[in-house]
Amino acid sequence: MPVCNLSGNRILKYVVTMKIKCFVLLFILAPFFAAAQAKPVLQPVRYTLSGFIKDSLNGETLIGATISVKGQTKGISSNLYGFYSITLTAGDYTLVCSYIGYQPKIIELKLDRDRQFNFDVLPGIKLSEEVIVSSKKRDANVKNAQMGKFNLPIEQIKSIPAFLGEVDLLKTIQLLPGVRNAGEGSAGIYVRGGGPDQNLILLDDAPVYNTGHLFGFFSIFNADAIKNVTLIKGGMPAQYGGRLSSVLDISMKEGNNQKLQVDGGIGLIASRLSIQGPIKKNKASFIISARRTYIDALVKPFISKSSQFYGSGYYFYDLNAKMNYKFSEKDRLYASGYFGRDVFDFANGHQSLKINIPWGNATGTLRWNHVFNNRLFGNTTAVYNDYNFTFKAIQNNFEIKLASGIRDVSLKQDFDLYPFTGHKIKFGGIYTYHRFTPSVISGKEDSVVFKPNNAQIKFAHEAAIYIQDDWEINDRIKINAGLRYSWFQQVGPYKIYTTDDNGNRLDSTVFESGKAVHTYGGLEPRFTIRYAINDETSIKASVTRNLQYIHLVSNAGTTLPTDIWVPSTYRVKPQISWLYATGLFKNFKDNMYETSVELYYKKMQNQIEYSEGYTPNTLEDTENFFTFGNGWSYGSELFINKTKGRLTGWIGYTLSWTWRKFAALNFGEKYPAKYDRRNDMSIVAMYALNKKWRLSATFVYGSGNAATLPQRFYIIGGILTQEYSRINEYRLPSYHRLDLSAILTPKKSEKHKWKSEWVFSIYNAYSHQNPYFIYFDQTGNPYNGTLQIQAKKVSLFPIIPAVTWNFKF
Repeated sequence: MPVCNLSGNRILKYVVTMKIKCFVLLFILAPFFAAAQAKPVLQPVRYTLSGFIKDSLNGETLIGATISVKGQTKGISSNLYGFYSITLTAGDYTLVCSYIGYQPKIIELKLDRDRQFNFDVLPGIKLSEEVIVSSKKRDANVKNAQMGKFNLPIEQIKSIPAFLGEVDLLKTIQLLPGVRNAGEGSAGIYVRGGGPDQNLILLDDAPVYNTGHLFGFFSIFNADAIKNVTLIKGGMPAQYGGRLSSVLDISMKEGNNQKLQVDGGIGLIASRLSIQGPIKKNKASFIISARRTYIDALVKPFISKSSQFYGSGYYFYDLNAKMNYKFSEKDRLYASGYFGRDVFDFANGHQSLKINIPWGNATGTLRWNHVFNNRLFGNTTAVYNDYNFTFKAIQNNFEIKLASGIRDVSLKQDFDLYPFTGHKIKFGGIYTYHRFTPSVISGKEDSVVFKPNNAQIKFAHEAAIYIQDDWEINDRIKINAGLRYSWFQQVGPYKIYTTDDNGNRLDSTVFESGKAVHTYGGLEPRFTIRYAINDETSIKASVTRNLQYIHLVSNAGTTLPTDIWVPSTYRVKPQISWLYATGLFKNFKDNMYETSVELYYKKMQNQIEYSEGYTPNTLEDTENFFTFGNGWSYGSELFINKTKGRLTGWIGYTLSWTWRKFAALNFGEKYPAKYDRRNDMSIVAMYALNKKWRLSATFVYGSGNAATLPQRFYIIGGILTQEYSRINEYRLPSYHRLDLSAILTPKKSEKHKWKSEWVFSIYNAYSHQNPYFIYFDQTGNPYNGTLQIQAKKVSLFPIIPAVTWNFKF
C-alpha cells in the first residue's frame, strides 16, 4: 500500500505538472494560433520612402526637417545628416516637407514599392513688405515627446544684438528660460542649477572643454561656420551622456556644393572671412572660416617703446574647416576641424618681467555615413580633441611654467533604425581615451632646473552603449524611452601615497601603465512621455538619470582658463543626478504663438568644491584638497514665443532655487550655489521694418549673484584681518541691461555680384552699472581712529556702440 500510495502521488504530481506546462504552452502559442486563424485576412502591404533633405541653393543637408503626410498625423524628422525614412501602407499620398525659414515643398506620390526620394527645398523669400520668417507648421513643441529642446536657426542668432557687434551663439542660448550666465564676462552656461562643466557642448561631435575667448567675454564659435544649434535641457536622450545638465549640439556647415561663395565681416575688434564651394559639383564641397581680433594692433600705437608695458598685448583667433565627399547615395565622408587660441602677453620693463599665457582648443572629426537599406542608417565617428592652458613667466634669470589640459581620442558608432511607422530607434556606442594634465609646474634659475615629479597626469578609459525608441503609440500618447550604460576606469601609470597626519608621505602603491586603478559604471534610464489633449495642447513628463565622470574644479564663478579638468579616481567619485520634469505646452493662432510652462526638480550627488581655506599648490595633487557634497535645484520656467509675422521673438522667465550642502563647508549647513538666481527674465524682439531695415532688442533681468563677503574687520598685531560671512550669504545688486540692434541691407546693385549689410548695435543702451565684483576700500589710520572701510562696486561696461559690415558674394 505505501508503494501504491507513493506511485499515486507521483502520478498525480506528474499530471498536475503537465497540465500547468500545457496551459503555459497554450498561453504562449495563443497569439500564433490567432494569427493562423486570421491568415486568410490579407495584411496591408507597406512600403518605405527614404532619402535626404537638402537646401536647393547650396546643397546643405537640413537637420530636423519634417516630412508629414497631408491629412494624417504621421510624420518623421530628418536626422543629424538630413536622412529620413517613413513607412506607409501602399497608396497615393500628398507629402509635405517643411523646415524653419524654408518654403514648404509638396509632392504627390504613388507608393507602390520601396522608393528613394531627395527633397530639395528653397529658403524663405521676401514678399512685398513682409518677411516670411517661418514656413514650417510649428507644432513640434506640442507634438514631440522631447522636453526642454530648442532649435535656433543661425540667421535668428545673427539678428540678435551682440557685444561689440560680435555674433555670439552662447550669449543667445543664455536668453532662454532655465539657462543663465554668471554675469558680465562669462561664456559659460548654467542650466537648471548645474555648473558650467555639466553641459555637454559638441562641435561636430567633438567635446569643447573651453568655450570662451577674452576671459569669457566672447564664445569660440564663429557664426559664419555654423549651420545648426540645438539645446536640450530636459529629458536628455540616451544617445547623449557624460554630463548632468544639458546638451548643446552644434553642427558646422558642409560647404556650398553648387558654387563658390565668400562671406565675411569687419567689426570694431575682430574680422572674419569664410570661403566655401564645390570641389566637385553635387559630389564634394569644402568650407574654411577664420576669425581674428586685432586688439593688439589697436593698442600697440598707444604704447611707446619707452613705456614699461611695451610688448604687452592680447589677441585671439579661430579657424574652422570642413570638407565632405559623396561616394554614392549610400556613402558619404566628412572631415572637419577647429583650432582656436587666445594669447595674452604682459611686460613690465621696470621689473624685468615678461608673462605669456596661451590657451585654446583643437578638435578633429572624421565621419562616415552609410545607408544600409531604406530603414537603417549608420554613422561612424572618430574624434581627436586637445585643450591646453599654459602660463609662462620670466623675471631676470628666473623662469616658471604652469600647464594644464585634457586630450581625448574617441570612436563612436550610431545607428538610426526605422522599423515601421511610429517607431524611430537609435542605438550605438562610444569609447574615449582620456589624458588629463590637471596642473604641472616646471622652472629654472640660471642652470638649476626645477621639475618636480608630482604625479598629476592621469589616464582613463570611458565607454557607453545605448538604445532608445521614439514611439508614437497613438494620436495622443508618444514616448521616448531609452537606456544607457556607461563605464569609466582610471588607469596607470599612477601612484597612491600613504601619508601621516601632517601630510608627509610614508609609502606608495604603484600602478603600471594601463593597469586599472579604479572602475565605475552604471545604468542611466531616460524616459519622456507626451499626452496630447488636442492638436494645440499637450502635457509632458520626464525622468532621467545621468552620470558624469569628468569634472571642472574652480575657485571662481566663471569659466576662466585657469580652471582645471579632473577625472573620477579612487578618491573622486562620479557625479550623479536625477532630473524630474513636467510641463504644459500650448500653441495659439495656428501655431503663431508657442507657450510652455515647465516644472523641474534635480538632485545631484558627489558635487566637488575645494576645501575651506585652500590656496593653489602645484606641488601637491589637487584632488587632495577636494571636498564632496550634494546639491539640489528646483523651479519653474515660462516661455512665450511668437514665430510668425513681422514681429517675432520670445519672453522667458525662470523662478528657481539652487542649493549645495557639504559636511566640510559652511558648518555642514546648506547654502545657495554661486550660480543660484531667484528670478531670471529675458525679452527678445525682432521686427522686419521693411526690405532694408530689420530691428531687434533684448532686455535681461536677473537677481544678483550669491557672494561671500567680509562682515567684520579686526586689527591683530598691527595687521588688518577680515572675518568672512557664511558661504554665499549675501547678494550682489540685481543685473539688468537693454541691447539694441539695427541691420541695414542696401539694395543689391545689378552691376555687382556681391551684397552687403551694416549692423549697428548698442550694448547696455541706458548704461546701467552692473556689478562685476565688490571690494573694500580702506582709508585713514587704524591707530589714530581715522580708519574707514567702504564697500565699492566695480562695473565693466557702460553704453557701448558698435558697427559691423558684413559682405557676401
